[in-house]
Amino acid sequence: MAKSSHPAKNLSNPSSRRRSPAAQDRQRDAERTRRALLESALAEFAAKGRAGARVSEIATRAGVNKQLISYYFGGKDGLYRALVEGWQQHEDEFASKELSLAEIVEGYVRSSVEHRDISRLFIRDSLDDAPQPADDPEVGPGDTEIADMRRRQERGEIAADLDPAFLLLALQGAASVGLTFPADVRTLTGVDPASPEFADRYAEQLRRIVTRLAAPR
Repeated sequence: MAKSSHPAKNLSNPSSRRRSPAAQDRQRDAERTRRALLESALAEFAAKGRAGARVSEIATRAGVNKQLISYYFGGKDGLYRALVEGWQQHEDEFASKELSLAEIVEGYVRSSVEHRDISRLFIRDSLDDAPQPADDPEVGPGDTEIADMRRRQERGEIAADLDPAFLLLALQGAASVGLTFPADVRTLTGVDPASPEFADRYAEQLRRIVTRLAAPR
């Protein structure tokens, strides 16, 4: 006897039912949405600054509903904190306290070229000179960084007559020169400040300069 093809007869067949997305698929969708929002937020923050960035524009760039920003990140400030936390994880990879000061500065030069948007975002924040909310992760140099510079000075990596705080400011500015003075980079060196060539050549030169900051033996 032929099996009935009537829909009602197949309701008991699990394979004929419409299945909801698997948990793994839902997780992948959530990860894609978060990643798209972070990438869009980074572009928007870098272009307009933290204050000028708009949630609606971030959502439009990402191609999602703006309500998802609150759902995944708790709002624009949450997006910013997530970007900073991601940067800090990357920073730990090339700015270990175990490295020499010259190696760390070289790492910042290369990172400013390879990750221009996040570096531009921090420069915009500094130019805006707006106070950071109390619950924000620390972005700029602080007590920990100054203490590390003093330790380096005590072991002779930095000359005794150099002020650690001012030296840290000078190195921070030097490492980001490809972003802050791109026209000067092109004029003086003939190299594109966003190119790997600039990263290689400038990192090497700055490394040589920093090694000459050591105390005389």
